Amino acid sequence: MNSKTEQVLKVDEAGRVWTPRELRDAVLDEFECSGMPATQFAARLGVKYPTFASWVQQRRKSRSDDGKTLRWVEALVAAPAQLPGKSLTVQLPGGARMEVVDVEQAKIAAHLLRELAAGGATC
Repeated sequence: MNSKTEQVLKVDEAGRVWTPRELRDAVLDEFECSGMPATQFAARLGVKYPTFASWVQQRRKSRSDDGKTLRWVEALVAAPAQLPGKSLTVQLPGGARMEVVDVEQAKIAAHLLRELAAGGATC
């Protein structure tokens, strides 16, 4: 986390730390942009993996409840007219890459990027 302010976190009798929703949301935003596996991110954060996984699951459930779920779009372009040596590579958050070599693929890529932008975190 990149926080310049200090925050006192509550600890219960069993020694568990209570994390405010705002802090959890900031952590989850960072996780979504990191591209790291959840186990590795939780370890880096110093949070037990089951706790972190429950945060992720709660966020996904809350997003699906309010209609903001990410929808994956699969599209195939049959026999595209490729332009030799000319392509556009788009680097997506999390390390995914998309290579566009013709106009039809550009339309599909634009649709995918709009869907991703509407679906959640901005990285």
